[in-house]
Amino acid sequence: MDFNFNEEQSLIQGQVSQFIQRDYDWEKRQELSNSERGFSDENWKQFGELGWLGISISEASGGFGGSSLDTMIIMEEFGKGLVVEPFLETIVLSASIIDEAGSQQQKDEVLNKVIEGNLHLATAFSEPQSRFNLEDVVTTGTKQDDSYVINGFKSVVMNGPAADKFIVSVRTSGSQSDNEGITLFLVDSDQKGVSKRDYSTVDGRKACELTLEDVLVPSDAIIGKEGNGLGLLKESINKGILAVSAEAVGAMEVLYKTTVEYTKTREQFGQAIGKFQVLQHRMVDMFMEYEQAKSLLYMATIKHSEGAKDADKAIAGLKYHIGKAGKFVGQQSVQLHGGMGVTDELNVGHYFKRLTTIGTIFGNSDYHLTKYSKL
Repeated sequence: MDFNFNEEQSLIQGQVSQFIQRDYDWEKRQELSNSERGFSDENWKQFGELGWLGISISEASGGFGGSSLDTMIIMEEFGKGLVVEPFLETIVLSASIIDEAGSQQQKDEVLNKVIEGNLHLATAFSEPQSRFNLEDVVTTGTKQDDSYVINGFKSVVMNGPAADKFIVSVRTSGSQSDNEGITLFLVDSDQKGVSKRDYSTVDGRKACELTLEDVLVPSDAIIGKEGNGLGLLKESINKGILAVSAEAVGAMEVLYKTTVEYTKTREQFGQAIGKFQVLQHRMVDMFMEYEQAKSLLYMATIKHSEGAKDADKAIAGLKYHIGKAGKFVGQQSVQLHGGMGVTDELNVGHYFKRLTTIGTIFGNSDYHLTKYSKL
């Protein structure tokens, strides 16, 4: 495998890195996170102008035809700055589904606006009883003439408060946990019968609970084919796992480097605590966990981009390690910073919160270890 970036990818990495360093300092990030919107529309527009929003969308749909590797580069840099703009939710999870299976009308109406930064999306797939099983769906879609009536409830819809449209997984046939019979619908956020309860998450993001009560949608709101939505959803989640794993790797890099620098300046018993051998060992362990996570990220991303037979297994193994490594690096960083590590004023605790959240998004370590053993 070739782990070197080409010229275009190196340029993208440099662009995003410069944006984080120049325009996304910690105080600015906290201000955006604590705002009612939860992110900056101005930044989002800038992402569109720079081409980042269309980088992973196919050329046929108006994008630049990039792969998961290009998304990984952006998300790793975003992880270093704890960027709160909903790139994961709108681009990686949602736009990819429409790009893959949407009708030409859906692509024309949605993707062009998304690429320009004028439209937000969210994918509503999680339900209270489903845990991490995508096929466990009780939200129903009943056919009525040339339309469908949707009834159900979706929990933890990331970017739900800002979404203009939702991609909703709905059971149109079969029983609760059947693989077949799940259909993806594109639903407007202001559609009659759609209601939201917005809230802030522990990692400084925004999410909502989505209730659909007798929501009437036309049949052309279906993405792909009726009853065959599970495969599209699983592929979207795989891309999401790669994206949040890249974000986690970026966050872990910041944590271990910040911790090393802190131990050079904090003194105890008349000398810097970084000179204590036992703490040096802990920081080396942090570095090793980070490096292993980065190596697994690159391997899984390349396998996915190349369509390797064992790509799903590599992604499951990656998600397992990201959960384990993120917890270890975050805990060690907080502990080595002492009481400061859990204060709101210091960024360390906020990185740890995001790593903890990433550890549970799309399935925790136990879930993916079990999945890995079965693949």
